[in-house]
Amino acid sequence: MSIQKFPLTSLHKIRKYIVYSLALPESEQEAKLGEANEMPEPESLDDLSGIFTFGGTPLAEHPPSTVQEEWFVSTVNPGAPLLKLPGLSVKPDYRLVSYLFRSEGSGVGVVWAVPEALSNMSEVEKALQNTTSIRSLPKPTGAIESFMDVIEGDRSHASFLIASILRRELQEFGALGDRQNWSHHHLIEQLPAGNWQWQGDPPKDWLPKVRILSDGRAAVEFFSYRDVAPKSIYRHLDQYPANSYKPVTLDKTFALLK
Repeated sequence: MSIQKFPLTSLHKIRKYIVYSLALPESEQEAKLGEANEMPEPESLDDLSGIFTFGGTPLAEHPPSTVQEEWFVSTVNPGAPLLKLPGLSVKPDYRLVSYLFRSEGSGVGVVWAVPEALSNMSEVEKALQNTTSIRSLPKPTGAIESFMDVIEGDRSHASFLIASILRRELQEFGALGDRQNWSHHHLIEQLPAGNWQWQGDPPKDWLPKVRILSDGRAAVEFFSYRDVAPKSIYRHLDQYPANSYKPVTLDKTFALLK
């Protein structure tokens, strides 16, 4: 069994890079009315790699600038963070795809993993049929139930810490307004000032840490401060099996601000 602790600055850098890589172009931030820009329809998501990575003109058929109260395919590639993050990658023959729903002052998103053979735009857009409600998520053909099932890595300490942050950012992808949760959590390495009511014993060590057992299983632990009511301290614990980066997670309130 080995335990490795990480400085909070490392965790901040990881999160900042992931957030930057998943940043939505302005046209996808909110539902707006406007003119759509014409562009040829690509054959697959790979044809849009540059646009997906940095944001750009959305697809002509489902332009976010003209869509309200409707799901559409996002131009953001959810796999973009893995292009430079060490230790993790998407399994061969799979792609991550993303959808967004926008309404006045609110919105959500969803990320799916699909086989590469089913990642062309015609297949991805089929999932948009009969999904006019925010509650009816578009699910493309062949989609894997959890996108973490197609994440693989070198099983290093850092890879598990990165996976824990990546999963939370992808789960919150595209969320706006009251749909946001993880966005209100700030990573911490010490108790913020305030009169705190503890739900258990305070931790002896606030540093982010990863433990890898001899059988290959791993656990990640870190803490965050939620800055909206009820303001609180959270303990995040992810437990990874020996053959997967899909964890069993526990996000538990540790203390409440009186």
